[in-house]
Amino acid sequence: MNLINALILFILAGLAEIGGGYLIWLCIREGRPIYWGIVGGLVLALYGVIAAFQSFPSFGRVYAAYGGIFIIISVLWGWGIDKKTPDLYDWLGAGICIIGASVILFAPRH
Repeated sequence: MNLINALILFILAGLAEIGGGYLIWLCIREGRPIYWGIVGGLVLALYGVIAAFQSFPSFGRVYAAYGGIFIIISVLWGWGIDKKTPDLYDWLGAGICIIGASVILFAPRH
C-alpha cells in the first residue's frame, strides 16, 4: 500500500472517529435526539473497520500514528464545525504530534 492510500485511510478513520464522537457529544451534552448518539456509535464502529485496512504490520504503531492524524483533524474540526479558531499552541501541539506519528511509522527498523 502506498503512502497516499495510507493517508486516505488515516483521514477517513479520523473523520469517522471524530464525527461519531461528535454525534454522541451532541446527543448527551446538547440534548440532541437519542438516534444521533446511536448513529455516532455506529460511525465509531466504522472507524475500527477502516483502520483494519491499513497495511502496516503493527497494530500498536498504526494506532499510535492515528493519534497524530486525529489531533490534526480534531483541530480542523473544531475550527470548521465548532467555529473555535486554533491558536498558536493548538498548531504547535498538532505539529509536534504529526512529527511524532511520522517517527513512529517511518523510522528505519531492522
